[in-house]
Formats: sequence, structure tokens, C-alpha cells
Amino acid sequence: MNKPICSTGLRWLWLVAVVLILDLGSKYLVLQNFSLYESIPLMPYFNLTYAQNLGAAFSFLADKGGWQRWFFALVATVITLVLMVMMYRSSARQKLSNIAYALVIGGALGNLFDRLVHGFVVDFIDFYVGEWHWPTFNIADSAICIGAALIIIESFIGPNDKQRDDNPLNDEQKAPKA
Repeated sequence: MNKPICSTGLRWLWLVAVVLILDLGSKYLVLQNFSLYESIPLMPYFNLTYAQNLGAAFSFLADKGGWQRWFFALVATVITLVLMVMMYRSSARQKLSNIAYALVIGGALGNLFDRLVHGFVVDFIDFYVGEWHWPTFNIADSAICIGAALIIIESFIGPNDKQRDDNPLNDEQKAPKA
């Protein structure tokens, strides 16, 4: 039985488009206006710094000769397909999980685009304290981390709380028992 898309979690795919527009747009601006490793200080703890990441998070496997590009592209594709199936199977009213899935999908697709088009991921957000710098990242990475955090938070919500959130009649709307 086919469900109307608007009743499924796929209704939240608009958020994927927002993440992609913000991510790809910001990366385009960096590519057009920065030289590799060029850095512009914005605040005492924040720079815009153009870096290329051949690996995954925190440059994991970046120095492995090129096979990791295709491996991470495959991982992003599989994760995107699995999460879209999960969104299709869930109700549009399951906001937290659908928002989380959409953020992860948007981030995965943004970085997948970079891997396929450039051969590396464009990173530019550089936070630091003194001489210690957090690994440079981008908007797609942020969306993935926020989505993953929401998935973890949602896992701590009990089934009764989820049912109450998913139920169209909340406690105030239920008819009183006689």
C-alpha cells in the first residue's frame, strides 16, 4: 500500500535542500575567494580557513592513496538511501527523528558532491583556543553532527513519550472519562 508522501517523513526533505543550498553555496564562495590554506580571522577564536579534506571526519584516512574517496562516497550513498527509507516508513509527525535524518542526509549529500566533483571535501570553519585548533569543518559536517546528536537524544525518549508526541490527540484534547 502506497502512502501519500506528505504523511511520511519524506515530507521533511525540504530540510535536505536547505542544508545543501547553505553547504554548497558557502563552499562555492570559499573556492571562488580563497587560496588553499588562506585564513581570515573573524573573532579571537574563529577563522575562515580554506582546507581540503581527502578523508572523512577529522581527516580520517586522508593519507591512504585515493581509494577512500570512493569508499566514503559509497558510505554516503548507502546512508542516504537507508535514511530515506526510514523517513518513508515513519510518520511526518515524528519531527525529531525526521529532522535528524534530513540533516544527516543533507550533510552527507553536500560532502558527497565535493568528493565526486573535486576529489576532496571543502572545509573552512576553523575554531581554536590559543594555539589549539579544532579540525577545520564545513556546514555539511555541522548538519551531520547535529543530526547524529538528535538521533542520540531521540533514543533516550521513552516509547510513551514518542507515542504521546505522535498521537494527534494530546492529553488536553482527550475526552474526560466519566
